[in-house]
Amino acid sequence: MSEVPGYVPHTDAEMATMLEFLGLGSLDELFSVVPEALRLVARPAGEAGGRRYLDLPDGLGEPDVLAEVERLALANVACTGWGVAPDAGLVCFAGGGAYDHEVPQVVPALAGRSEYVTAYTPYQPEVAQGVLQALFEYQTMVARLSGLAVANASLYDGASASVEAANLAAAVTGRGSAWVSTGVHPHWRATLATFAAGTGLDLTSAPLVGGTTSWKTPPAPAPAAVVVQHPNYLGCLEDLAAARRAADELGALLVVAFDPVSAGLVRTPGSWGADVVVGEGQPFGTPLSFGGPYLGLFACRLEHVRRLPGRLVGETLDARGRTAYVSTLRTREQDIRREKASSNVCTNQTLIAVACAIQLAWLGTSGLRELALRCARATRYTRERLLAIDGVEPLVEGATLREFAVRLPVAPAVVVERLADDGFLAGVVLGDEGGTGGDYGEGLLVAATERRTRSEIDAYSEALAKVLR
Repeated sequence: MSEVPGYVPHTDAEMATMLEFLGLGSLDELFSVVPEALRLVARPAGEAGGRRYLDLPDGLGEPDVLAEVERLALANVACTGWGVAPDAGLVCFAGGGAYDHEVPQVVPALAGRSEYVTAYTPYQPEVAQGVLQALFEYQTMVARLSGLAVANASLYDGASASVEAANLAAAVTGRGSAWVSTGVHPHWRATLATFAAGTGLDLTSAPLVGGTTSWKTPPAPAPAAVVVQHPNYLGCLEDLAAARRAADELGALLVVAFDPVSAGLVRTPGSWGADVVVGEGQPFGTPLSFGGPYLGLFACRLEHVRRLPGRLVGETLDARGRTAYVSTLRTREQDIRREKASSNVCTNQTLIAVACAIQLAWLGTSGLRELALRCARATRYTRERLLAIDGVEPLVEGATLREFAVRLPVAPAVVVERLADDGFLAGVVLGDEGGTGGDYGEGLLVAATERRTRSEIDAYSEALAKVLR
């Protein structure tokens, strides 16, 4: 009799074969990496047939469950504006990949319509024209933001988009490695490393020197992709021309992880020669939401369109000559021969992509520029106020746009904790990324979006100065 529940469709002989292949002696050895508190525990044979079950408490009634969930939810503290009591919310100066942007009321008003909220996978285009058109418009706007020819119908988030970019580059070049800037978000690099452990992709880091990436020591053998973030995790503007030269010298694809808001002020990655552009679409139409769900942006050159992960919506004509929209390409392995698949992404973030499209359409070109400019001005004013405080120094000297890092005379984690009592989310503690790339030195990463007012920034800097005294 197997030690696992009967619904697992493997015989003892099959499991023994798999364990032998893995070089393991037992199932307990296979699951030894799982913390003891999370493992299955044995119950007496008379109680549960001798099988192994999680040692969980007895179930509760529905009202009790709802009351407990509500109690836990009340522990969350949302970000809000200035002028409220600290226990009602925090004024957010944190960034690091998720930003406290305005979400205009037009976004929930339109995206919340039942036609979008209840829409399912558009396998039947004849009944999904509205959603398909919205995704087509989203793709068009992402392509324009990135400066590349084609964008997909979205991915799960920026981290998963970076993984798909590396997979695409490996498939195009036939190579098995990637050269990744240390300036790429540490969580994105950790996600790359997790997937690379399964696909066999070797990752080599390019260091930051003075806040930007140094490409002076190329890895051997030549990588499939050169991956850089612009602006990078510390908020510094990267030299994309240098990254392009490094990619050309190695015959690699250039993958740029970009901030879509910054596209309102700086040149698109595509104009710098990027082959693939990825990003996080959360700033457009999605609140912080305690961490998700968010939106992965992905665009590439037209020559790579048949390796585009996920879905691609196209525009065509129906039998009567009317404009129509269809799911044009799906490169996941369920739809094509497995040996030719470079991705197994099975869906896209339709509703969040629609919200993004609505906000981008509402902003327009001039609105996007105004948004980026307001962020840049708020960030510059915040940086000036903080650097005027005794003991506060810039962590790096690179040019920044809407996020920056500072070195403090007090441990940043202590500062964040104390400023929370004053009603501020002070920033992201550097060197505290949970083993995912805390290689920036101990500092505080600070961001100011268009939501931050001068009075909020002044109050924040005064509170910080008080903590540091």
